[in-house]
Amino acid sequence: LRAFFQYLIQIGEIAESPTFGIELPKVEKKAPEYLLVEEVELLLKQPTEKSVKGLRDTAMIELLYATGIRVSELIALKEKDVNLALEYVECRNEDKTRILPFGKKAKEAIESYLKTSRPILAEKGKKSDIIFLNCFGNPMTRQGFWKIIKGYAKKAGIQKSITPHMLRHSFAMHLLENGASLQFVQEMLGHSDISTTQVYLRAEKENAKQVYT
Repeated sequence: LRAFFQYLIQIGEIAESPTFGIELPKVEKKAPEYLLVEEVELLLKQPTEKSVKGLRDTAMIELLYATGIRVSELIALKEKDVNLALEYVECRNEDKTRILPFGKKAKEAIESYLKTSRPILAEKGKKSDIIFLNCFGNPMTRQGFWKIIKGYAKKAGIQKSITPHMLRHSFAMHLLENGASLQFVQEMLGHSDISTTQVYLRAEKENAKQVYT
């Protein structure tokens, strides 16, 4: 209604909006669902590291959890975006660029994939500089990666309705639980508004209450 009456003002049908001064109801954002550290570790044990597909999947899951990048950013990564020597990825989103560090496990997983699996997958499709490829040699899709994650969660016996985005939530929650500042988490996640990041802080406080009650 606000937008409609604003439109009527713009075209000169009315002089003033009857919705002026009416406060909108406050809608609290729900706390994000996330995995426990033990569940993340269990998920990472599922891919068969010796297989072409397993090496790729391990690298994708490790990197997603280590950096908290969006799935859309993960599947869009190019070889030039990953610096293995200095252990960071460069994420480009519209006009913004984020430098996200990752640890030893993610580095080893990416190195193994790039040296062993990717060349085999790349032979099956058209030439591409996208890092993560599907079994046909084409860039991995969001839907494809979602199916992969869901399959491993089922194999691991994780009861939660897991999605790739849940690993991003897990990354943020585990950072806060280990003492990271809200501003640091905001920067890592690439949130323009800190209020978006504050849902993780509220979730962490709620978890603390449950522990002590």
